Amino acid sequence: MAVESTGVPGVPQAPPVAVVTGANRGIGYEVVRQLAGRGHRVVLGSRDLAKGRSAAARLDPGGARITAVQLDVADDASVTAMAEWVTRHLGRTDVLVNNAAILYDTWARARSADLDEVRRAMETNLFGAWRVTQALLPLLRRSPHPRVVNVSSEGGSLQGMSGGTPAYSVSKAALNALTRLLAGELRRERVLVNAVCPGWTATDMGGGGRPVAEGAAGVVWAATLPDDGPTGGFFRDGKPVPW
Repeated sequence: MAVESTGVPGVPQAPPVAVVTGANRGIGYEVVRQLAGRGHRVVLGSRDLAKGRSAAARLDPGGARITAVQLDVADDASVTAMAEWVTRHLGRTDVLVNNAAILYDTWARARSADLDEVRRAMETNLFGAWRVTQALLPLLRRSPHPRVVNVSSEGGSLQGMSGGTPAYSVSKAALNALTRLLAGELRRERVLVNAVCPGWTATDMGGGGRPVAEGAAGVVWAATLPDDGPTGGFFRDGKPVPW
């Protein structure tokens, strides 16, 4: 993604601002690291602010590139406060990575699922991404290169579903549907919206798999697409995944 020029000789270019949810560990943490390494000013969202600040300090001890903010995507007030902070202190958002997710319910089956658990998963995995996108959309619309990345999962692919993890799978399938709707509605405003499956990675939720950096790279790819890049797609490692 190109950095916006000030057009004034001798005046430094403003770095693009990225907001990453659920970023104090795992995929989100690595996405923050990679985006900061590419020159972004990154807002690290974390439900637990102390953990978020600790993560930000490990990545950027001087605090020049990464700032932690308290962000519970399932809480309206928290999301509103985050958006107000970003508007007040940074004045822009160029990239939004909706990474926060919960409840990989490997123990459950759709035929007997606890629907309260399903609702809880939907509140974070679907409505959380929806809520944060709506809150930051005024800033994204003003960006010269706006990008929204919804971190999804192949578990949300309808083609591959055969049973198991009902709360997680249904919430990710719904997130994929939201991706398509937002991409279609925002296409004329140049906002590229895509879903990305990072694959099975060695995170606390995944419990094994390939290095986290490899999974995060696909998310960063979608976050830094050129202006003529795809929108409304579902990808892993830059390649389409069946819906």
